[in-house]
Amino acid sequence: MQPRSQILIVDDDEGITALLREYLARFGFEAHVAGDGVAMREQLAARSIDLVVLDLMLPGEDGLVLARDVRQRSHIPIIMLTARSNPYDRVLGLESGADDYMSKPFEPRELVARIQTVLRRAGATHDGASPYIRSDVIRFDGWELHREDRCLTSPAGLVVALSNAEFRLLSTFLQMPRRLFSRDQLMEQARGRAMDSFERSIDLLVSRLRQKLADDPREPRMIKTVRGAGYMFNVQSVQGGAAWRN
Repeated sequence: MQPRSQILIVDDDEGITALLREYLARFGFEAHVAGDGVAMREQLAARSIDLVVLDLMLPGEDGLVLARDVRQRSHIPIIMLTARSNPYDRVLGLESGADDYMSKPFEPRELVARIQTVLRRAGATHDGASPYIRSDVIRFDGWELHREDRCLTSPAGLVVALSNAEFRLLSTFLQMPRRLFSRDQLMEQARGRAMDSFERSIDLLVSRLRQKLADDPREPRMIKTVRGAGYMFNVQSVQGGAAWRN
């Protein structure tokens, strides 16, 4: 029997946590609960957690601070819950290291589907290797992408950290360099689900990745904008690309 995925629900609403704990059990997940950042860290230290469902509004440290803290320490996937409808808040969540977000109120069955998708993309469903890369290092135009550490090494030898969304976006580009990707296609890969109405979030994510790659936004050489169509990753060579899964 395969081990059940361990889900940590971080929310101070006991009604929501009790509902989710029971509901996730129906789908084979083992759910644990924390009401604030202190309890979250205790759970992470005591258990092998596969994914964190993290509320944005918490007593003490808020979800953005906690998401950044988790991301600095590990690559555990994070789905953020938020009652805020402002697109800027959603972008902040993604920039803080969240892999996906859901607005409150939400449908529990949709959350289960999101959890399954994010775990599958993170390779944390106990079913084998990562869906993205088999080789540890991919080299392109003097840069190196390190899978295990999810970071870049620049041609000058500087180490550049990547968020989960930035890592997946760059992974998508490197699997098929010089291919034109629409915004919908990139958002689906970068956030692990179909794109919603907030289209500009992919533009902001591309902008952040350009900064990490020192790609001049006024005249980008590496990530080209194709007006009205999407983006293209314009690199001369990718070494290790044959080890990527299609």
